[in-house]
Amino acid sequence: MFTGIVEEVGTIQELRFISQGALVTIAAPSITGGVKIGDSVSVNGVCLTATRVGSGFFVCDVSAETLRVSNFKQARQGSEVNLERSLMIGDRLGGHFVLGHVDGVGKLLSRAASGEGFEMLFEFPGELERYLVYKGSIAVNGISLTIASLKNRVFSVAVIPHTFESTNLKRLATGDLVNLEVDILGKYFERFFQLGQRQNDAGGSKLTAEYLKSQGF
Repeated sequence: MFTGIVEEVGTIQELRFISQGALVTIAAPSITGGVKIGDSVSVNGVCLTATRVGSGFFVCDVSAETLRVSNFKQARQGSEVNLERSLMIGDRLGGHFVLGHVDGVGKLLSRAASGEGFEMLFEFPGELERYLVYKGSIAVNGISLTIASLKNRVFSVAVIPHTFESTNLKRLATGDLVNLEVDILGKYFERFFQLGQRQNDAGGSKLTAEYLKSQGF
């Protein structure tokens, strides 16, 4: 589990595609000293496992499924990636709960200066719309951001200068693809409600949308 606070921007030294996925070697001099074989690392918001660790770099396997659902298939040697090591007990939760399980790929539509920071607009897949809320959290390339506006399959985020400069957001060009992960709390609530509705239909539960509304939800 991660928190969406990027520790380092690493560089892909090698990305070798194989029949069942890929092998990626990432240069990350700042965090590699704290990475062991078997550790989870968020790479552009994708949870990967370190299978080899060297001086200033680590290697991960990338599954065929990860290539399919993420922007990894467009990565190249020299690409910059956001990196975050997994949380430890006692760490501060600076962002929100991020699992590293990409839900879809979005596209940067525009970037404009806004005060000292930037406003960035992203297009997102329609199937994610039910999980996105105004002022809610979303992970973009592994970065915990807050949705500032939401309309017609487009959301915007306000990016402060520190986040812009310390992540690969500054490298994005219009049309570039980004990994998106919605807030896990929305998924749990949806599942909880679906199961409650099934039980209610079977006569075993009173949990309905009307009941929740009557209780102030």
